[in-house]
Amino acid sequence: MLSRSGRPLAQMIFGPIAKVCVRLGISANAVTIAGTALVIAFALILFPLGHPVAASLLIGVVVIFDSLDGQIARLTRTASPWGAFLDSTMDRLADAAIFAGILVWIFRYQVGAAQGLMNWMLVGGLGALAAGLTTSYARARAEAVGYEANVGLSERADRLVISLAASLLAGFATSGAGSTASWGAWILLLALWYLFIAGYFTVAQRVIAVYRQAWPADADRGTAPRTESSQPEQR
Repeated sequence: MLSRSGRPLAQMIFGPIAKVCVRLGISANAVTIAGTALVIAFALILFPLGHPVAASLLIGVVVIFDSLDGQIARLTRTASPWGAFLDSTMDRLADAAIFAGILVWIFRYQVGAAQGLMNWMLVGGLGALAAGLTTSYARARAEAVGYEANVGLSERADRLVISLAASLLAGFATSGAGSTASWGAWILLLALWYLFIAGYFTVAQRVIAVYRQAWPADADRGTAPRTESSQPEQR
């Protein structure tokens, strides 16, 4: 939801920055790769070292500029299927790194252990990671077979804002010894489980959306909606 509502604002804010990048000769693909590299580094270094506040803030700064590469591509008229593929692939790597970093931090520093919440956090975090990747795959696969699946309760922007905000607050509640105040542990737990549940709810929404698009066309041909057996995936 946030990605759709925030797009006009992002274009207004980062349009001038994109123009500067164009004048400096910085390509959209370079911005995509650099942003992903920074997110992965911050997530897999700072979270495991016990610096969730710094990790969340620095990743948040990079994520704010997520739409910059697309604006550069439009300004330079270099938007292409390759650029879209690269951007989507880099997003998946960055998302996985963020959740992996959070999970390592939770496990290594026993976040929420004093309240008996750590194991539930780990389950919620793993579920949120799997749900996020499946959500993105569902949309990509739908578009690959000619349908649209850009609907859903929890999109990438929602996942990033909620996970980083919760990690930031939990980090503020963490003492130097690694123990976390009750309110911080509960915020992180609820955020991860919300992303877990909302993610799979979004997958269901996208499956239904594609089914509704596929059924009329296939019904006209007198066949059932296509399945993997009739439309093999190219790997």
